[in-house]
Amino acid sequence: MKELQHILSTYEALQHAPVKLALATVVKVKGSTYRRPGARMLIGDDGTMIGSLSGGCLEADVAEKARIHVFNGIPQVVVYNMISDADVWGLNQGCNGIVHVLLEPVNAPQSAIQFRFYHDCLHQSRAGVMATVFRADGEIRTPVGSRVMLNEEGTVTEDIKDPFLTSALLEECRRVLKTEQSKVQEFRFTNGIVEALIEFIAPPVPLFIIGGGNDALPLARLAHELGWDVTVVDHRPAFASRERFATARQVIVTRPEEFSERVAPLDRAVVVLMTHNFSFDLEYLKILLPLNLRYLGLLGPRQRSQLLFSKLKGSGVQDVEGHMPRVHTPVGLDIGAESPEEIALSILSEIRAVLSKRSAGFLKDHKGPIHS
Repeated sequence: MKELQHILSTYEALQHAPVKLALATVVKVKGSTYRRPGARMLIGDDGTMIGSLSGGCLEADVAEKARIHVFNGIPQVVVYNMISDADVWGLNQGCNGIVHVLLEPVNAPQSAIQFRFYHDCLHQSRAGVMATVFRADGEIRTPVGSRVMLNEEGTVTEDIKDPFLTSALLEECRRVLKTEQSKVQEFRFTNGIVEALIEFIAPPVPLFIIGGGNDALPLARLAHELGWDVTVVDHRPAFASRERFATARQVIVTRPEEFSERVAPLDRAVVVLMTHNFSFDLEYLKILLPLNLRYLGLLGPRQRSQLLFSKLKGSGVQDVEGHMPRVHTPVGLDIGAESPEEIALSILSEIRAVLSKRSAGFLKDHKGPIHS
């Protein structure tokens, strides 16, 4: 997420500068690789390199190929085989796979449409799917780098001009928009074969931190480093201040009874409740429990949370028992966290695991590929 934000901001800063740009995107992998499809790097002929494609073994060669072939040329796919060419690319790099990289010049109008789509997804909190053709065999005339783009509102943008291929890509885009899982898809037609990366592009994670105490400071700061969209809420102006939370997008001063009016709808948001005030936590839970949140974390020991839930049962909140399993309390992963910074790491790690639908165990105990 942060990588795409950096690429987008660099592109926007340089698009009118006398700098030639190329975009390198991992579109397909096989075996063990450091990055997965969708990893990107923006390359400039002035030495600019934003993003990464591997653990460091491919970037220099990709930049050189962009300099020689792509800045003034047409898109092309470069394949790095780190199995058969291990002494060249994979020696001591920890990779043992094959990486397909799409290299394309960044120029108008196609690139402008592509980067506008990124901008809308990231800055308008709107998910989208981008289908990028990186292989077209047979009599199919669709150029490598052609795209179909679909946002969550159903708007379609495409430059393929082949109705059969567009329809097939759009169907897969709709599936990926529902599953939120990117994939590489091969399409077989009577006149040829097309392969495309169908990529889910998520908006920044909307994190609402309710409570502006000292332990909220590293949580907001680290979440910003991840590229998340952070809002801090507290009833005390001295705590909910822009000076304390300089990296947050919003800092809102409000009490629980004004929360619903002052804060935008929280559908699909991530919320951490850390007011350190029993009465406030109780009032906020009455508001938050019925909402369609992606994650709700509650700071404090288990006994305190149980007392809060017992109070909720007599407060008019429907189906408190049914809501209780959705609340992560005590909040965070069990990593032995003690300091505010360690607790923030624990909380953000748990949120990332929940959003990714992962168990958050040790990778050494994970069966199969670590990216599966």
